[in-house]
Amino acid sequence: MSGADQDAVGVGILGLAHPHVGMYCARWRQQPELGVRVVAAWDRDAARSASAGVETAATPQALLARRDVQAVLIGAETSRHAELVEQAAAAGRPIVLQKPLALTLAEADRIVAAVRRAGAPFTLAWQMRADPQNLKIKELLAGGEFGRVFMVRRRHGLSLILTSPEFRNSWHLKPELNRDIWADDAAHPIDFLYWLFGMPRSVTAELGTLYDPIQPNDNGIAVFRYADGMIAEVSCSFTCLAGENTTEVIAEHGVIIQNYGDGPSSSLPPPPGAAALKWYRRGGRSWSVEELDGPRKQAERIAHLAGPLAEFLRGRRPPLATAEEGRDVLRMVLACYEANAQGRRVLL
Repeated sequence: MSGADQDAVGVGILGLAHPHVGMYCARWRQQPELGVRVVAAWDRDAARSASAGVETAATPQALLARRDVQAVLIGAETSRHAELVEQAAAAGRPIVLQKPLALTLAEADRIVAAVRRAGAPFTLAWQMRADPQNLKIKELLAGGEFGRVFMVRRRHGLSLILTSPEFRNSWHLKPELNRDIWADDAAHPIDFLYWLFGMPRSVTAELGTLYDPIQPNDNGIAVFRYADGMIAEVSCSFTCLAGENTTEVIAEHGVIIQNYGDGPSSSLPPPPGAAALKWYRRGGRSWSVEELDGPRKQAERIAHLAGPLAEFLRGRRPPLATAEEGRDVLRMVLACYEANAQGRRVLL
């Protein structure tokens, strides 16, 4: 074993249901300088346990009892998050939890309580909070030069309901394990809004199952209203084959435009010279463009999170998102269902 391996944080995997976990593990193997070594894995499915390519544990308790497991990455089905966080926190392990936080607010409360009780380092794995383009948007808005923000739109999507027939049998679509695709993936752009602007005052929403009744809520729009009057829209289609514009910010002193920031918009090569992020400020004569080093393809965007997660596990950065923040975002997601079902604005 090399010196780098000896200094690395030993991570145990509690559940490999979520495919993002395998992408992080692959990046940690490819880049040992990140300082994370996956040492063992558990999953209720023995085949998934074996797929990690490391020693397997018979139970979560057995994995947490290992001396070489210094931290855990939880990638089990969403319905299992609360019980696994409780066990990992009680064992004193730092925790990385795959999104979304939980199925219900009651489960979210259990997670928050367990992390607080144990004082366990905890972060949710939100790759949109680590994307260089998104970080630049946050920096631009925090600088105050754009003034008051009036409207924001975040378009987000996937093509897999049209292009991946096997997905219709996935645990992601089983209500008892993960609710549905809106809860699972619209959570990304909803967290993006929360990360930039905090908790809104209300939401209205229209969700629909337009392609396949076995895969509910494949298209939807949620409109959030903030205390200062700002309107923020999340527009999601999981039947989207291609795209371009991802984010629009309309503000008092300018406009910010982001392109090619999700799966559909990065599935095709961009036109020559196309800018991924540009902005215009009042009084300027042209767009400002900044080319940022970072991932462009969606798989690269997901795997890129392995670096910030490694920094968190090594105590070199704060959480990407706390359990309390995850609970707030879950409130926003669940309120979309309520607004859609009742056909009215729901207060948050």
